[in-house]
Amino acid sequence: MTTVLARLHHLRHTSGWIFGTMLLSACLSLTASFVLSVDALALAADPSTSLSCDINAVISCGTVGASWQAQLFGFPNAFLGLIAEPVVITIAVASLGGVRFPRWFMFTAQMVYALGLVFACWLLFQSMFVIGALCPWCLLVTVSTTLVFFTLTQVNIRDGNLPLPPRVQAGAARFIEADLDVIAVTVWILTLILAIVLKYGSTLMA
Repeated sequence: MTTVLARLHHLRHTSGWIFGTMLLSACLSLTASFVLSVDALALAADPSTSLSCDINAVISCGTVGASWQAQLFGFPNAFLGLIAEPVVITIAVASLGGVRFPRWFMFTAQMVYALGLVFACWLLFQSMFVIGALCPWCLLVTVSTTLVFFTLTQVNIRDGNLPLPPRVQAGAARFIEADLDVIAVTVWILTLILAIVLKYGSTLMA
């Protein structure tokens, strides 16, 4: 058992695993963004149209897509995903091929994606507690964005791409080495699931 865990630990810290996870997560987010963009155009053409994920009063992409929060900058938020995710996919694919990006580029990517994660979490909060409906594709974006952010953080800490003081860098490296970031991601996703269940309960399947 100890040997298996040691091998899994070693695998998780390889570039293949890190960038492979980043690539898969970004592809999922890009797919969700594409579907949401198509739905946004359908709603713009006919606000009364029924979308494929309009399952009930709670699980309703149409309700979320028709809200002002879905077009915070004057255009569908999903368009941002169509712009950002190809960049992440490029980073992942190139890195799997052995390309090493400059520190400033990876630091910029980290900061931009941090804003993206904050934005995704804000949209989820708005969806749950203000709009009162959930969009499965939006939930997928939130989860995949979380995974991309943590894999990007892992590689940037590993490679020393973040402008951190030496003691902070060392502490962050120990945090990653101990796989505490995995625990953090797991707790975060389970918290989201629990919050949704506590908020909506049986109405999710009504």
